[in-house]
Amino acid sequence: MQLVCVRWMFVSGRFFQIGGNILKKVLLLAYNGELMCFAHVMLYALDLKSKGHEVKLIIEGSATALITELAQPGKPFANLYEKIRNEDLLTCICKACSQKMGTFAEAEKQGLTIVGDMQGHPAIAGYINDGYQVISF
Repeated sequence: MQLVCVRWMFVSGRFFQIGGNILKKVLLLAYNGELMCFAHVMLYALDLKSKGHEVKLIIEGSATALITELAQPGKPFANLYEKIRNEDLLTCICKACSQKMGTFAEAEKQGLTIVGDMQGHPAIAGYINDGYQVISF
């Protein structure tokens, strides 16, 4: 008899199975500008990567306003932000939203990839075509 362990993640009102061949490629879209919410997105990204998943994170919406504070050493969750950047999990930041939220220059200063290929926002169709499961926060 073989024991099978199935783990689930609850995100945005839905359950997703983690393990096996499910959720091997995950695109996390962070829209919410609440710091605690974004901290969890960073934790999920690191956790999924540590379990063998291919993970990409796009910062969109009001979450783009968080990058200034997160880049300051000693600020809450700055260590997580540094870690996701060092582990190359942060794919890009939205051009239009960073402009609207006043962080475009900060994104440039940090050397973040700024993308606006879909009317100023990062397009996700290519990720879906490449087999990514999209989870938004």
